[in-house]
Amino acid sequence: MEIKTQMDGPGYGITEKVLSGDECDNLINALSIDLSKRGRAGARHLMSHPAVAALASDQRLLEMARSSLGGGKAVPYRATLFDKSVHAKWLVVWHQDKALPLETIFDAPGWGPWSRKAGVIYAHAPTDALSRIIALRVHLDASTSDNGPLKIVPESHCMGVMSEEEVLAFATTRPHVECLVGRGGVLMMRPLLMHSSSKGLSDRPRRVLHVEYADSLQLAPGIRLAIA
Repeated sequence: MEIKTQMDGPGYGITEKVLSGDECDNLINALSIDLSKRGRAGARHLMSHPAVAALASDQRLLEMARSSLGGGKAVPYRATLFDKSVHAKWLVVWHQDKALPLETIFDAPGWGPWSRKAGVIYAHAPTDALSRIIALRVHLDASTSDNGPLKIVPESHCMGVMSEEEVLAFATTRPHVECLVGRGGVLMMRPLLMHSSSKGLSDRPRRVLHVEYADSLQLAPGIRLAIA
């Protein structure tokens, strides 16, 4: 597998043709059949889905995640399906992924605010915790310029955790990159990388399975990631 962009500097990388077309079809079919409860933009908390769990533990993805996390362990803990289609041409404004699913509520500097999503506890995490996370976005359809691809600001993860206002001010004054990825390709990205996506302009779907990995579920004494 050839990585087009190295992770160390810009905070993202693209590896094409990780999954075959048949593997993409099988995942789409499994998710279409089994997901009875989903929102307009997709579905969250999919690690309990057999097909998703199998993909998250696939050696190809584990190898990519381990390499991005420094060569040690890579533990998948959360999976989300993003689904843009003719009926759901949603957009996402510039932001960072700061919230992590956690097993318990605790009191520690840099953590919070707290919330619950579909019964799972979440908190915004500090920079040191988020630096131990990598996301692999598996493209079940090709991501093109006209179906609402992810846009990123290279190296913006180096700024650390920022407020929504700071992210918007920073991202709108910096060059951004459209992450165009072929079917079966994988986009790796740091959670603090500033990113957004525009509405789809075509009727072609853009289904992405977003799987997150950590170097350990135990981030600190009394702080443990939940499987979601």
